[in-house]
Amino acid sequence: MSNPASPPAVDVLDERSPLTFPPGFLWGAATAAYQIEGAAAEGGRTPSIWDTFSHTPGRVVAGHTGDVACDHYHRLGPDVALMAELGLKSYRFSVSWPRVQPGGSGPANAEGLDFYRRLVDELLAHGIEPWLTLYHWDLPQPLEDAGGWPARDTAARFADYTTLVADALGDRVRYWTTLNEPWCSAFLGYGSGVHAPGRSDGADAVRAGHHLMLGHGLGVQALRAARPTAEVGVTVNLYPVTPASEAPADVDAARRIDGLANRFFLDPLLRGSYPADLMADLAEVTDFGHVRDGDLAVISTPLDLVGVNYYSRHVVAAPVEGAEPEAYWRAPSCWPGSEDVRFVTRGVPVTDMDWEIDAPGLVETLRRVHEEYTDLPLYVTENGSAFVDAVVDGRVDDVDRLAYFDAHLRAAHEAIEAGVPLRGYFAWSLMDNFEWAWGYTKRFGMIYVDYDSQVRIPKSSARWYAEVIRRNGLAAQ
Repeated sequence: MSNPASPPAVDVLDERSPLTFPPGFLWGAATAAYQIEGAAAEGGRTPSIWDTFSHTPGRVVAGHTGDVACDHYHRLGPDVALMAELGLKSYRFSVSWPRVQPGGSGPANAEGLDFYRRLVDELLAHGIEPWLTLYHWDLPQPLEDAGGWPARDTAARFADYTTLVADALGDRVRYWTTLNEPWCSAFLGYGSGVHAPGRSDGADAVRAGHHLMLGHGLGVQALRAARPTAEVGVTVNLYPVTPASEAPADVDAARRIDGLANRFFLDPLLRGSYPADLMADLAEVTDFGHVRDGDLAVISTPLDLVGVNYYSRHVVAAPVEGAEPEAYWRAPSCWPGSEDVRFVTRGVPVTDMDWEIDAPGLVETLRRVHEEYTDLPLYVTENGSAFVDAVVDGRVDDVDRLAYFDAHLRAAHEAIEAGVPLRGYFAWSLMDNFEWAWGYTKRFGMIYVDYDSQVRIPKSSARWYAEVIRRNGLAAQ
């Protein structure tokens, strides 16, 4: 099902003084269950919040759903063969909670677990390290009906689910991520409502964020109990936040957004506390009464690694009377307590998501996590870009995406040279997929997917990335 097209005529890599990555550097690609699996009602799977959300008119562009997606559920073997063809050393995938534990409680669904057993076995047979993410946003709908992540009990249910997966797959899976991007789950799902479950309440968003992290801590403890040798981490999406000017009001706006985007998660996870200034910013939103004694000790349960998802930078400014925020952040806001902060565009190149391309921000982000928070090994668990792709004569020459990867891998190498213990990099994404509220209108993949025929075509960026992996490095510039 792959396309045997040759690499681009101009090989970005050559043999001159390559920028070599450390021995054993883990090269991979990442996906998420709801975005690629399909088979939404097969094998005992029941609805998640994303099934409900995508089937609600007006929630997803063009009414798209993940019912079929990339049909990975039925194409597991050929898809893993493509990964092997590209030379991937690791594959980061997520487990669908409602496929494994329909309803979000009770015993495991054997047929659902068998799918992931087959996936893990196929990966290992091709020499590809499985990297398992337990939660990538697909909360079982009954748990949402019972209150969702703003309800404390959801954290306990997550720990139970973690034990089921660890018992079934822990003998073959070494690397585990509890949560993927809890900021998105909390603040896009319960704040702005642009993601599932589509609720819009700032206090709920803050409670959801706390209970997600509590679920993470309980999940880490469950993993340690079930599989003591597992290497366990969490993945957070981080942004360097820059004031639009040196004006004190702009500097304070950057402090506020940094608090919500970054420190809301980094501080409890790695320091065992919430920042005092963040709590003050949120005083009119919540009194933090949902935080109980002992919660922060659970949340900060020691980890083995930290995953960083990086896409862009935030440049912000103080509110101006009468001025509206950027379109993406219009009310209801995903920035409770800081709804009036303006997000400023700088006129630099952007992706098809209108996200500014800022490779130096990756260096800044990795150095900050290492220098301010932890000596733990770091992994870039997602990094990638959406662009408009076209199939021409059976091939997809995605030169913009290739350049994006090249720039960000150079940034990753720079971070390593600066002393950051970066141990691996996962490109987002392995293949085009269901891009959440954007449906199938945005393509992030290194592999082109024709959604009508389900034919896969490795893009030029995929062939290039295969060469990066083969050489364990980049050509010097």
